[in-house]
Amino acid sequence: MLIKNPKFEISAVGPKQYPSQGLPEIVLVGKSNVGKSSFVNTMIHRKKLARTSSEPGKTRQINFYNMDDQFYFVDLPGYGYSKMSKKEQEQVGKFIENYLFHREEISLIIFLIDIRHSPTANDKLMYQYIISSGLPCLILANKADKIAITKVDTTVKDLQKQLNPIGDIPTLPFSSERKIYEDEVWKIIEQYI
Repeated sequence: MLIKNPKFEISAVGPKQYPSQGLPEIVLVGKSNVGKSSFVNTMIHRKKLARTSSEPGKTRQINFYNMDDQFYFVDLPGYGYSKMSKKEQEQVGKFIENYLFHREEISLIIFLIDIRHSPTANDKLMYQYIISSGLPCLILANKADKIAITKVDTTVKDLQKQLNPIGDIPTLPFSSERKIYEDEVWKIIEQYI
């Protein structure tokens, strides 16, 4: 899919600020610094639409990126960032939960995990959250450029077995550096928009 005029629309801190056009929303979920913003930039061939940072925990609001008035990429705050106070973590948690369970425009959740590590307790908790929402999901094993290309397929299968042993959720590799997995991801996104 070719996106010609993507734009950042709003950083929302509550439901009143969410866009009201009724466009499908493709939601990005994952721990802090897993590469959600880089994913957006890679998929639309832009360097800086979604602000990236080497410092985890930068995204504290829900960021809506309008893709040619066809759909939104929605970047949720990352979880598991230890420098946030317990109170901030609770607020962000409630905020995410409220969005995931009440937002009718959500068409697909893309759950990004780091291909180099086994799913953490927080990853498993988030996965359970996603499953309980009943929404369609795609698991992306991100940062596939950080391991040998010969190990990517096996590692993705291992991660799927750990998170989704029944194998009913598509699990794909992804890399913002290599840009070789985009077409497969677009094929899935297009089914939901």
